Amino acid sequence: MSTQIQSPKHGEVKDTRRVLALANHAQTSPKQASTFQYVEAHIIVTVPPPMSRYAAVHVDPQGAGDARPTALQIVQDEGLVGQLAGKVMLITGGSAGIGVETARAFHATGAKVLLTVRDVQKGQQVVDSILSDKDSSKAEIILIKMELGSLESVRVGVKEILSKTDKLNVIVNNAGVMATPEGRTVDGFETQFGTCHVAHFLLFQLLKATLLKSSTPAFQSRVVCVASTGHRGGPVRVDDYNFDQPSSYDPWVAYGQAKTANIYLANELERRYSSHGLHGISIHPGAIRSGLQVHSNDTMGDVWELPEVKAREKTPAQGAATSVYAALSRDCEGKGGVFLANCAVMGPFRGNSSLDITDDGYASHAYDAVLEGRLWKDSLRMVSLDDDEGR
Repeated sequence: MSTQIQSPKHGEVKDTRRVLALANHAQTSPKQASTFQYVEAHIIVTVPPPMSRYAAVHVDPQGAGDARPTALQIVQDEGLVGQLAGKVMLITGGSAGIGVETARAFHATGAKVLLTVRDVQKGQQVVDSILSDKDSSKAEIILIKMELGSLESVRVGVKEILSKTDKLNVIVNNAGVMATPEGRTVDGFETQFGTCHVAHFLLFQLLKATLLKSSTPAFQSRVVCVASTGHRGGPVRVDDYNFDQPSSYDPWVAYGQAKTANIYLANELERRYSSHGLHGISIHPGAIRSGLQVHSNDTMGDVWELPEVKAREKTPAQGAATSVYAALSRDCEGKGGVFLANCAVMGPFRGNSSLDITDDGYASHAYDAVLEGRLWKDSLRMVSLDDDEGR
């Protein structure tokens, strides 16, 4: 059961006045969902959501750096500081924003951390920063050069990953782009869809066998897909993934499709591999200022100055908390097919517009077994793989 919402009108997000109006009329406390959905085998189950230990600190947020947890706090609260030696964690987009803080938290566990980066020099600065922390573990951090706009770069990067480790317990599909001008990846995919979804789909397929063999009853393997409430901006366009239809491209609708595809990857992964000890979880990190907004500052810059938005803003360390919670928490052990935000399972979106900043729930199109399966099969064709390859 999920609430039907109105699809955003073409170009709706470009109208900052509409965002301002929505924010000014928004509730000051997060809406509490009475139910949420998750994937189990070939069905979608609706149940009451579990209570999060971090619920109270999210009721009245006070802005970046407030009492809401950081990624490192999640590790500490789980009692995992220095406790995961021998585990291996992979993060894409590890040289900026929440990717850096996800890496910092993973490294504190004692796990080996692999970071994919476009710029190795910038990535090395991140590694040096993490290793210089007074509480840094002695675990290895490995940089992998990878450009997600090129499937060949993903394949080359995976070969390097597999030359460095024969184990892999967690992947965090963190890298992404947002609201880019119309464009194409090296392989001809719409930029956001190709970067956020297709490249990560290929990465998963090529590392799937390693994830499966690394899973244990005590620590089942996990793939965390960093999505966004921006998925509410648009469903997957199964008949026109690349916006080939004339005048069809809208940067925010394309972003919505890319983020919905992230959710679908996690859901279908859960459906196909949960019985083998491999799980998929999608998350919304929250409002974090970073380089991700480089293409949206002209249209959304004023929104960041709204009191309601500033109150909900997070530091990168706080924004990485939900990724780390999904990847490491006992609450998420052996589970998947759920959409998390604020270190908690979210229910369906109940607002009147996809732009409602006070509701982190998922859109009605976020759970669709038919479309999830369709996207999976189409994606296999896009990356030239067979369904059972790598299993």
